Amino acid sequence: KSGVASAPECLRYSASLPTSVVITGCENRKDVDQAVALATKFTPLTGAERSALLERTKAAASAGQFELFKTSEHFDGTAKHPHWLESAKI
Repeated sequence: KSGVASAPECLRYSASLPTSVVITGCENRKDVDQAVALATKFTPLTGAERSALLERTKAAASAGQFELFKTSEHFDGTAKHPHWLESAKI
């Protein structure tokens, strides 16, 4: 949403991390085609490319406004239903 990085850049960044699985959301045919295109011609980011992308996205990422699931209680059902945690106590 900030426009500082494209979806393919972000997907390439994620796929370049030392993970065994990267899950990408595909809401429509364009998203599927984009993911397939990236996967079929994938090359990991170089260190310089990774550093440049992180520097370019630093300001937009610092406030967490695009990752509310990480920075707010908006998506946390337990914040609205703390009694759920009572049954989870061991």
